[in-house]
Amino acid sequence: MSAAEEVVETPAVEAVPKRAMTLGLGTSLVVLAALIIAPMFVKNFIIFQMTQILYLGLAVLALNILTGGSGQFSLGQSAFYAVGAYTSAILMEYSGMNYALTLPIAGVICFAFGFVFGQPALRLSGVYLALATFALAVAMPQLLKLGFFEHWTGGVQGLVVTKPDAPFGMKMGQDMWLYYFTLAITIGIYLASVNLLKSRSGRAFMAIRDNEIAASAMGINVALYKTLAFGVSAGITGVAGGLGAIAVQFVAPDSFTVNLAIQLFLGMVVGGVGWLPGSIIGAAFIIFVPNIAEGISKGLSGAVFGVLLFLVIFLVPHGARQVAMMAQHLLGKLMKKN
Repeated sequence: MSAAEEVVETPAVEAVPKRAMTLGLGTSLVVLAALIIAPMFVKNFIIFQMTQILYLGLAVLALNILTGGSGQFSLGQSAFYAVGAYTSAILMEYSGMNYALTLPIAGVICFAFGFVFGQPALRLSGVYLALATFALAVAMPQLLKLGFFEHWTGGVQGLVVTKPDAPFGMKMGQDMWLYYFTLAITIGIYLASVNLLKSRSGRAFMAIRDNEIAASAMGINVALYKTLAFGVSAGITGVAGGLGAIAVQFVAPDSFTVNLAIQLFLGMVVGGVGWLPGSIIGAAFIIFVPNIAEGISKGLSGAVFGVLLFLVIFLVPHGARQVAMMAQHLLGKLMKKN
């Protein structure tokens, strides 16, 4: 294949316009109001599930930046999630550090881990990169069980984490406080991610996603920006892992198997590749749909889940982004009629 033919080659990930990556201001405010008000009217278990959606949504968003933003496939996000979770758990339980302070440390460590891993991954792309990251996800639980790390990680038995109380004497339950704390972190990272993708670095990510050769010809340092995308994605995933460890109050190697990596990838696809708000919808899918499948048939829950997933992918191949665009188009038609 000639260089000219490679330049016009179809990208592996569908290009998403920058305006289509986020919600409008009005819709964003409505969603934010719903997220703030909803916990006041539900039980603690539902609040815990909503917290799960938020921190898993962060992990899906991180993968969305890597795949939807820079076009790099990864099946190893569970490894970065595990490093972030163990970083927060170890700092809280062994050094007595405040839970909030452990999150930026987890993010920085995972950023460095992802950036370093991105260096050898530069030689790979497409399914070969996915396989390399898949190997990382498979190896991580076994590494955490090694006797060398057992003093810190607790080995196969893991570590128990103390759930924090609300600060400043606030009359608020632990679950409620942790939800709002996680919501604040999620909003901050979401806004930072939107600004990143709209910045010069974000435009470089998307240029690489669309065509590496063309991006290089325009003077973009492809190697730097591809590893930077890996680092940013891993850093956000590390923060999500830290939040998960605090919410669940427990970390163990078998909690971070390749199943988690596949679930995060599935959440990205269902939410819409490249559409950042869809990360929350994708996280809700991987939390609630397996429970729905089990409610339909406990013995065949896996088969039922597979059928439901197939129906979603068949009916809306572009995920929640496609549903949102259809709803917006329909709403526009109704407003014109009125």
